Amino acid sequence: MTHRVVVLALDGVVAFDLSIASRVFTSASLAAGRPLYETLTCTVDGGPVRTTAGFSLLPDHGPEIIATADTLVIPGPYEGPLMESAVLDPRVAEALAMAPKDVRWVSICTGAFVLAAAGMLDGREATTHWCHADELAAMHPRVRVTPDVLFVDDGQVLTSAGAAAGIDLCLHIVRTDHGAEVANHAARRVVVPAWRDGGQRQFIERPVPEVTDAGTSATRQWMVEHLDQPVDLRRLAAHARMSVRTFTRRFREETGLSPGQWLLRERVERARHLLESTDLSVERIARDAGFGTTASLRQHLNAAVGVAPLAYRRNFTCRAPSPAPTS
Repeated sequence: MTHRVVVLALDGVVAFDLSIASRVFTSASLAAGRPLYETLTCTVDGGPVRTTAGFSLLPDHGPEIIATADTLVIPGPYEGPLMESAVLDPRVAEALAMAPKDVRWVSICTGAFVLAAAGMLDGREATTHWCHADELAAMHPRVRVTPDVLFVDDGQVLTSAGAAAGIDLCLHIVRTDHGAEVANHAARRVVVPAWRDGGQRQFIERPVPEVTDAGTSATRQWMVEHLDQPVDLRRLAAHARMSVRTFTRRFREETGLSPGQWLLRERVERARHLLESTDLSVERIARDAGFGTTASLRQHLNAAVGVAPLAYRRNFTCRAPSPAPTS
């Protein structure tokens, strides 16, 4: 029988998130072309909802179809009381209560806030967009928030990180339901990788700290400019004109990290930048970032973002298309 996927569109829904389930699940079929999923979209009252894309939409269904769902998908709302007070709108709570007991719950991006407010994530591991992971953990301390993965499969309840990670999760569901061949075929139709290496750690932005004249900031700037050189605490403390003990204490007070931890983070960031923006060899990047060897670079990059150097470069390097041949 065709598996019914119901997508609940809430007011202020992220338009991209809303489209993911339909696009992926309708692309999953058997070799003979028979569809494996039916995807329907509803709202809590059958009326229109606003999206983040500057338009409103009117789905074909009201909340009554939730009672027929095999899988219930909740795309992320962008903002609103739910993101601020963790309190569900009574209409949303009533709609969720219509779901069958054995329904599979799926959230995309900040849709995890809906499941958390409904108590569905209590005691479970879950994720959301890295920008909102700390908020989710603070507002819902009973949820075990994992901020650096693309999705979490906790059995009956599955959550994805932000935006395109919803595609990864939906393909994972297809793979779980029908195997790798069907999931790979769906991925080709959507024109995305069937599986992405690493988690969302590789997408988290880490701004460069502001340099001031106080404390250890001048030494931190010097460290950034000399990442390819070996340094030790004595040299750093001398640069800052402090004792090693005072320098270490002040450094941690200002950055929250030890000098060694901070230096390692900056070297990883330099390696990421070089992998993204240059054609330098991995060996050269390892030297320029201060890792010395490719093995050391591979170890530390994998620990930081979950992927090896070449995989990271494939994910983040934009290659210009080759010019068309001229006659």
